[in-house]
Amino acid sequence: MSDISLPKQFRDLENFVSEWALPTEAERNQKRRSSSMEVLVDFYDAVLPRFGEILSHLNGVPAEGMPAEERRLVDLGMAFAEVSNAVERFGQPDVPDAIEASRMAPIEGTSGLVPRAVLRNVRA
Repeated sequence: MSDISLPKQFRDLENFVSEWALPTEAERNQKRRSSSMEVLVDFYDAVLPRFGEILSHLNGVPAEGMPAEERRLVDLGMAFAEVSNAVERFGQPDVPDAIEASRMAPIEGTSGLVPRAVLRNVRA
């Protein structure tokens, strides 16, 4: 199997894996912010009609010992979630009227971003 392979029924999405199946929130966030709307919409339009099927498939796969193909599908789904607000709500890659992204630090394993000033205080 190649580093871009997905489960058989999702092989039509493999051309997005190398660019979008990123393992961390920080990488996915950076990818969204640095992409054009055209690139975001192309990815979004390809994954949207398959997203329900992706979720159903992954729901039947145990998280512990997950095969690499399914892990890449999880990462692709997480990238879709990262992109969806930019396409559906914002109409731009970055969040409008929000704190500058460089001032935020994603903490892996949590559900969000924490301002760097808060993070400095927590780590102190």
